[in-house]
Amino acid sequence: MARILALGDSYTIGEAVEVEERWPVRLAAMLRARGIAVDEPEIVARTGWTTDELSRAIDEAKPAGPFDVVTLLIGVNNQYRGRETDEYRQQLGSLLEAAIHFAGGRASRVIVVSIPDWGVTPYAEHRDRAHIASEIDRFNAVNREVAEYAGVRYVDVTGISRHHGDDPAYLMGDGLHPSGRAYHEWAQAVLPEAEAALGPSHQTGSP
Repeated sequence: MARILALGDSYTIGEAVEVEERWPVRLAAMLRARGIAVDEPEIVARTGWTTDELSRAIDEAKPAGPFDVVTLLIGVNNQYRGRETDEYRQQLGSLLEAAIHFAGGRASRVIVVSIPDWGVTPYAEHRDRAHIASEIDRFNAVNREVAEYAGVRYVDVTGISRHHGDDPAYLMGDGLHPSGRAYHEWAQAVLPEAEAALGPSHQTGSP
């Protein structure tokens, strides 16, 4: 039975959505539908967390590896709070070291997911959307660079978030956090990399 560890913030814990609508949970269901035996994901994430707060939470949670897939989506709150990208780079690097450790030292089993653009949502209506987009792009340039350096996988969901913009079907009632419909599309984007990370050894042969 394959094991998934999902690390992050509100986007990973799925603020305000049902448990089954969280994208890591959707991802596990999609893998099962493709004949891969996978357990329910272990999630270490909370709304509002920055990189350093996630790191402390991981130290407290002490996830028991090895895991077959480890996902990491973090950084929007660093951007929102006006934190520096240099700090983000350093702390993300440390988080990736931990993620690779949880994956049994296999970088190919780790997936970094890009930061979505909250500036397109109704929540940002009276803010500088262009500035937010530019900041998100800067942070994503860092996480892509750090991911490539570490030799882990990378999935871009930022484009998906921007494509749907302020469509209420893709948002929760707060006008900020994604809905289950949005998370379904994120899970679909992550699915090919998760399958590749798991490899043929996890195929059960079931239809």
